[in-house]
Amino acid sequence: MRRLLALLALAAGPVLVLGVLFVLPVTGMVSEGFFVDGSFAPGAVLEVLARPRVHRVAWFTVWSSGAATLLAVVLGLPAAYVLHRLALPGRAAVRAALLVPFVLPTVVVGVAFRQLLGEGGPLGFLDLDGTPVAIICGLVFFNLAVVIRTVGVAWESLDPRPGQAAAALGASPSQVLRTVTLPALRPAIVGAATIVFLFCATAFGIVLTLGGVRYSTVETEIYLLTTTVFDLQAAAALSVLQIVVVVALLALAARLRATPDPTAHRTVTPVRAVRRGDAPAVVATLVVLVAMLLPILTLVLGSLTVGDGWGLANYRALTTTGDNQALLVPVTAALVTSLRTAVDATWMALLVGVSVALIVTRRSHSVAERRVRSTLDGFFMLPLGVSAVTLGFGFLITLDQPPLDLRDSPLLVPMAQALVALPLVVRTLAPVLGGIDDRQRQAAASLGASPLRTLVTVDLPVVWKPMLAASGFAFAASLGEFGATSFLARDDSPTLPVVIFRLIGHPGEMNYGMALAASVVLAAATTLVMLAVERLRVPGVGALA
Repeated sequence: MRRLLALLALAAGPVLVLGVLFVLPVTGMVSEGFFVDGSFAPGAVLEVLARPRVHRVAWFTVWSSGAATLLAVVLGLPAAYVLHRLALPGRAAVRAALLVPFVLPTVVVGVAFRQLLGEGGPLGFLDLDGTPVAIICGLVFFNLAVVIRTVGVAWESLDPRPGQAAAALGASPSQVLRTVTLPALRPAIVGAATIVFLFCATAFGIVLTLGGVRYSTVETEIYLLTTTVFDLQAAAALSVLQIVVVVALLALAARLRATPDPTAHRTVTPVRAVRRGDAPAVVATLVVLVAMLLPILTLVLGSLTVGDGWGLANYRALTTTGDNQALLVPVTAALVTSLRTAVDATWMALLVGVSVALIVTRRSHSVAERRVRSTLDGFFMLPLGVSAVTLGFGFLITLDQPPLDLRDSPLLVPMAQALVALPLVVRTLAPVLGGIDDRQRQAAASLGASPLRTLVTVDLPVVWKPMLAASGFAFAASLGEFGATSFLARDDSPTLPVVIFRLIGHPGEMNYGMALAASVVLAAATTLVMLAVERLRVPGVGALA
């Protein structure tokens, strides 16, 4: 009982933070949909869900996410094989290059594809700008790394002996792949596809930038209903629908992760030399690499284009407010705001995330204690079940009255971004802390070490690199966060993603050039942070993808 009370006391702080910054906004948002003029009216939600436009939005969300997921799996499987099973020259560099799109802010991805597919772009002749194809290509570009990383790690750990036995019995390479390898990889493939579908269905910046108001998903429709139509009840009803679907997908992903995996508990299989039969997979990987680099290269070149020549005028213009006063503050001021906000969001997410990881990974000494830890673990992962747009909407309608009137607080945006980054921090630290042998802590305690000294001498030496990695994830996530920030950022202190979106919404060659230059700056900042995290080689960090 004493241990249980101590556990509850330790969890009180993080539970209070999550209660105020997550449960309260989400509850307020749900209430907005189910209560009309103070009366419980569930029929209002059904009325919204019966609208023809809502049906079109829901159908577009489902089929575009499904198409993007299918393409990501088809293109990602050969790349996963080549980059994780073959000794290809420059393999590490190619893997890093294919990881970059996943860490780019979604609004930057949208701008890059507009530059690539728009009039005057390298692929402008295809006339795909503003079409569903452009949106699907952007979603595949952003999520391909998830398939490559997840399936590739499983492929590395795959026992080669069943395939070798099948080959010895006369099976061709294609038969071995079809009858042995793919069935063994099925849990990893299905798990990756589930996560990709979730990311696509809740994509915001890419769809809003490439589809505008013509092609909306549930995520962007919530934003448009709130900021343009001012129909909060309809937005709340769609948010409820989205929460139900996202939670179901997360439960499915968790169940798939719990399925016994034939690749578990195996050492990494050494890579082998490239053979003639690997040529199709190698060529497909190189084509994917070129396709992934093309939007980024187009974005960089576009930012350096000035009239009919080249120059840095677009970058110098970042110190201005754009053509016809498109902005209230210069882009450089927005960059400073983004960096300051990211620092605040990082320490907030790290402070709560470390506490949560310590709470849920400590050894339980009773059934009741184990159940409490399991319940707390599920509770702290709840932000994964709500999109950033829904969270920002909840902040907007609930944290605006005393005693929680935070609308004018400079910490409002960092708090929202910290909540978005919290699951990344916990999922980075929890596996590492859970892998520490509890007998080391017991030995330190038996020698007279206090709990704090035990934490410093046993846990800290193991967890400091994962903490740096978690800080990098939180910082990069904050720099590129657009969903919640688009609701909460004030006009006089916007973040860089918000400024980029405003610039592309204002006509003028100067404004568009500034948007390209600002996108390059933001992409470079997030990429540098994530490449630094990648160099830490933290075990289990790859699972985040």
